[in-house]
Amino acid sequence: MSTPAFITVDNVEKSFGAHHVLRNLSTHFEAGKVTVILGSSGSGKSTLLRMLNRLEKHDSGRICVDGIEVSDDSRTLHALRREVGMVFQQFNLFPHLTVLDNVTLAPRRVRGLSRAQAESLALDLLRKVGMEAHAHKHPFALSGGQQQRVAIARALAMEPKVMLFDEPTSALDPEMVKEVLDVMKQLAASGMTMIVVTHEMGFAREVADRVLFLNQGEILQDRTPEEFFDRQDNPRIRAFLGQVAH
Repeated sequence: MSTPAFITVDNVEKSFGAHHVLRNLSTHFEAGKVTVILGSSGSGKSTLLRMLNRLEKHDSGRICVDGIEVSDDSRTLHALRREVGMVFQQFNLFPHLTVLDNVTLAPRRVRGLSRAQAESLALDLLRKVGMEAHAHKHPFALSGGQQQRVAIARALAMEPKVMLFDEPTSALDPEMVKEVLDVMKQLAASGMTMIVVTHEMGFAREVADRVLFLNQGEILQDRTPEEFFDRQDNPRIRAFLGQVAH
């Protein structure tokens, strides 16, 4: 018996000018599962991710997140943004605010928490990502890996039902990648629904429940990690895996 789809994407099209980014794309994502989206640069991975919380508009088709149809309607957009947390390639922390204030800002402004409530929540989340000791520092005093862990805590502070990660380690020095992936692994182990665009094959193999491979705006493959990595029969994907392994 399959789990009902938490997110559905039906016949979605997206173009930027003459560039056809997504072509009649349909898929779904289940609650509590980790999906890793792979593909070459320009295959539509980040565009698909950004459309799930309306950072990018789809041209046609339908996207639903937990029963909410993704559109420009201000009421549903507000509800959608409460359900969906997102972590970007760049950390996008407010430089003039401390770590603690970065994490408490949205819960206070959007969810209406008091300062005390928001700080209690923020400190708990910073503890989970190993950043509690840095709560009163400003972003410039942190390494890239530390900033990204704060960005994850900030997204979690809205208590989302799904977390989207768009190349969360690609802007990091190699020695900082592991600390961010470790936090993401903990999050996956806790049962969080996660959709991750990444080139970290070890993470995909170890943590994903499912691997989607996009090629020129279409889903070329949708498999378990074992099938995808160990029994790969598609020459296009084998070539891709050969490149990212080096």
